[in-house]
Amino acid sequence: MYKNHRRLWALMKKETLQVWRDPSCILTAFVLPMILLFIFGFGLSLDAKYVKLGFVSDEQSPVVSSLWRSFQATDFVTPIYYANRRNAEEDLVNGRIRGIVVLPNDFTKRFHSTEAGTVQLITDGVETNTAAILTNYVSGIISQWNRQQNRDRGIKLPVSVEVKIRVLFNPELKSRNALIPGSVVMIMSIIGTLLTSLVVAREWERGTMEAMLATPIRPKEMLIGKLIPYYILGMVSTGMSILVSVFLFQVPFRGSVGALFLISTIFLLASLAMGFLISTVTRNQYLASLGAFMFAFLPNVMLSGAIFEIDAMPFLIRILTYIFSSRYYVTCLRTIFMTGDIWSLFLPNMAIMMLITIILFAAVLVNTPQRLK
Repeated sequence: MYKNHRRLWALMKKETLQVWRDPSCILTAFVLPMILLFIFGFGLSLDAKYVKLGFVSDEQSPVVSSLWRSFQATDFVTPIYYANRRNAEEDLVNGRIRGIVVLPNDFTKRFHSTEAGTVQLITDGVETNTAAILTNYVSGIISQWNRQQNRDRGIKLPVSVEVKIRVLFNPELKSRNALIPGSVVMIMSIIGTLLTSLVVAREWERGTMEAMLATPIRPKEMLIGKLIPYYILGMVSTGMSILVSVFLFQVPFRGSVGALFLISTIFLLASLAMGFLISTVTRNQYLASLGAFMFAFLPNVMLSGAIFEIDAMPFLIRILTYIFSSRYYVTCLRTIFMTGDIWSLFLPNMAIMMLITIILFAAVLVNTPQRLK
């Protein structure tokens, strides 16, 4: 037992020195995560704010001016006044604006009469998400303006159903609060899968893996000795990412550090196991990087729910998402950030991630040769 501990400690020391002396490991573990966080935090947003909107009216009246000021008073759109519809449509085609509100020539007359007034909204369907959000914004602005005008004129409308909206956990509906936890998942997958697959594949290429197999080290000891340094590296990088997310990007953190540590450990172990499996099967850095990109990074981006809603995917694709641990980690991480510790949600997801981890490590041990042939 004493010799086993000495062998394990020596292997861990060797792996730690290898990581410390390899600049690519440091860049991947600490620089790349910060770059990804800044891209997701500052460069990527699903919120539609300050969307340029054309406002076309060829008449000047207090009613038109009041509606114009309503559009100016909101942060959702940036209205641009046009006296000519042709100029507005030209800017829409060229992408300078995302939509056009067109008021008819007799808008004021219809507004003061009993006839129903019509406002036309033209949107750019190329940007489907922006077009849908812009339609809701414009409808809400005009409806609110119309109610205010009727109150000012003393017109009592029939009482209809009133909807009171309450948004839980993310009241401001900031997409950053959902995207940043998703970026942490990608960071952990990069560190756990790409880094380990490349490093271990490099050892196969250089022949150092065969040299270790010629020693009394057992495959389990070799796996543990390589696992612990990269686990520590991954958890340190994850901690840095969480701190940046909370203190720089102001993402709410309502859960506990203990729950975050436990769930992140399980996911990181699954990512490390995937990296070891890819490197053991390929034994080539190029094939390892390609495998890590195809079987780890892409699923974590496309199929985890970090960016794209899983419920909106086709049925067969939704079934495919269940085999990736990132799906369950995204759910847990967003809950920790925005809701808190919901163990009735955590435990089933943790159990599935643990099962995936065990299967991957078993596959690694099966594919690792016991001795040189």
